[in-house]
Amino acid sequence: MDVHSPEQRSFNMSRIRGKDTRPEMMVRGWLWANGYRYRLHRKDLPGRPDIVLPKHRAVIFVHGCFWHRHGCRSTTTPESRRDFWLAKFSENVSRDKRNIAALLEQSWRVMVIWECSLRGKNATPELVAEQIADFLNSETRFAESGTQWKRE
Repeated sequence: MDVHSPEQRSFNMSRIRGKDTRPEMMVRGWLWANGYRYRLHRKDLPGRPDIVLPKHRAVIFVHGCFWHRHGCRSTTTPESRRDFWLAKFSENVSRDKRNIAALLEQSWRVMVIWECSLRGKNATPELVAEQIADFLNSETRFAESGTQWKRE
C-alpha cells in the first residue's frame, strides 16, 4: 500500500531528474578540477552517456542504484504495481547492457559509477575519484565502482 495519494506520488516521481543529478555533478566537479575535459550526454553515442571524455576515448555513466538495480540497500522495489516496476527495472538493466556492449564494440572505454559510492553512510567519494583516475590513465575497457572496485 502506497503512503501517498496517486497525485502526490505522480508529483514526486515527476521531480526525479535524469541529468545533472547530485552524484553526476560530484563526478563532473572532480573531473574538471583535475584537468579532465569532457562533453555531456552526447546524443550520437548509445545510451547518451552522462560524461564523455573524447581525449581518453572513455565514457562514464553515473547510475542511480534504484533505477539501474545495483543490488545495494537502495535497490528496493515498490510494493504497489509490482509487476509494472519489475518489468521497468528489467528493461532498464537490459538497455544498460545493450548500450555498454555497443560502446565497447565502437572502441569506447566504459566506466559505471554507482550512486551509493558517492552518497550515503558508506560513501567513498575519495576512492571513486582514485578509481576514475586509474581508469582514465589505463587501457581498461570496462570498470565499475561501487562497494567493490571491479575491472575487466
